[in-house]
Amino acid sequence: MESEELSKSNVSKKVKNYIQVGLGLLLFIFSIDLLTVSMGAINDTVANEILLATRNPFISLFIGLLVTALIQSSSTVTASIVAIVASGNMTLQQAVPMVLGANIGTTLTSTLVSFSFIMKKKEFRRALSAGILHDLFNILSVIILLPLEIYFGFLSKIAVQIASLFATDNAFEGPIVYNKIFTRPLTQWITDHISIPFVTMILAVFLVFGAIKVLSSTMYKTFVLDNFNRINDLIFKKSGLSFIYGTFFTALVQSSTVTTSLVVPLVANRKVSLAKSFPFIVGANLGTTITAVIASVYKTEAAIALAIVHILFNGFGALIFLPFPRLRNIPVQIARFMGKSAVKNRVIGFAYILLTFFIIPFLLIFFSRD
Repeated sequence: MESEELSKSNVSKKVKNYIQVGLGLLLFIFSIDLLTVSMGAINDTVANEILLATRNPFISLFIGLLVTALIQSSSTVTASIVAIVASGNMTLQQAVPMVLGANIGTTLTSTLVSFSFIMKKKEFRRALSAGILHDLFNILSVIILLPLEIYFGFLSKIAVQIASLFATDNAFEGPIVYNKIFTRPLTQWITDHISIPFVTMILAVFLVFGAIKVLSSTMYKTFVLDNFNRINDLIFKKSGLSFIYGTFFTALVQSSTVTTSLVVPLVANRKVSLAKSFPFIVGANLGTTITAVIASVYKTEAAIALAIVHILFNGFGALIFLPFPRLRNIPVQIARFMGKSAVKNRVIGFAYILLTFFIIPFLLIFFSRD
C-alpha cells in the first residue's frame, strides 16, 4: 500500500512538473514576443544612445558581460538580445560582441559557488579551480574569436549564410518583418493598453527572466537531478560522453549556470578530477545556446543569424580546445594555478572576480571611448 501511494505521489509530482515546464515555455515565448514588439515601438533618445554605444565592440562586450554578471543568466540576456535584433533596433554586428560578453558574464555564478568552500583549504583550491575553468574557456574563446569577428566578420558572415537557408527575408535594415506567432493577439492587447513601450519592455524583461527561472528549476527537477546523481561516474568517464552530457543537460534546463555549478562541488570533493570536468563544462556552454534558438522563433534573418552566432562561438571554442590534449590542458593548468594561489592568499580570489567582471571591462571602455 505504501509503495503504491509513493508511486502515485511520484507520478503526480512528475505530471505537475510537466505542466509547469509547458507553462514556463509558453510564458517564455510570450515574453520574447512582448519584448520584440515593445522594442520595435521604442524610438526614445536614451535608448538610441545606448544602442549607438554598442557600435563599439568593446563597449558592446562589456554591456553583455556586466548585465549577465548582475542578473546571473546569460539565457535571459541572449534571448533579450535576439528579441532586440528581431525588432530591428540593433544590427547583427552590434549584437555579436554583446552575446560573447554574456558568455563570460554567466561564468561568475560557478566561481561564486566555489566560495562556499572558502573555510576548507583543499576543497576551496579544487572548487575555485573548477569555477575559474568555466571563466577561462569563455575568456580564451573570446580572445581568439572576437578579433576575427571585428576585422573579418568571421562569425556573423557564416551565420548569415546559414540563416538565409531558414529565413525568407534578406533585409537587415528597413521595415521590421517577423512572423506573427500564436501569442501575438495577447501581446498586441497588452502593448495597446499599456501604450508606453519602455514600460512594456521592462515588463517583458522581467517576464523573460521569470520564465527562464521557472523552466530551469522544473526541467532540473524533472529530467536532470535524478539522472545526474545516478550516472555520475558514467558522465565523466570519457571526454566525448562528458561533452554530450554537458550539452544535453544544459539544453534541458536552459542554463549553463545550473549545470556547471553542479560540477564545482564534485571537483571540490574529489569525485571528479578538474581535467575530466572540462569537457562537461564546454558541453554546457554549447547547450545553453538552445535559449537563443527558441527566442529566434520570429524567423527574421537577423534573429536567426544571431542565434547561430551563439552556437558557432561555443562550437568553435569546443573545436579549438577539446580535440587537442595540449590546448585542452592550457585552461586546466591556469585554473589549477589560480586555485593554488587563492589558497595561499584568499584576497586573490576576490581580486580575480573584481578584475575579470568589473575593473578590466571598465578599462576597456575607457581606452576605447573614442
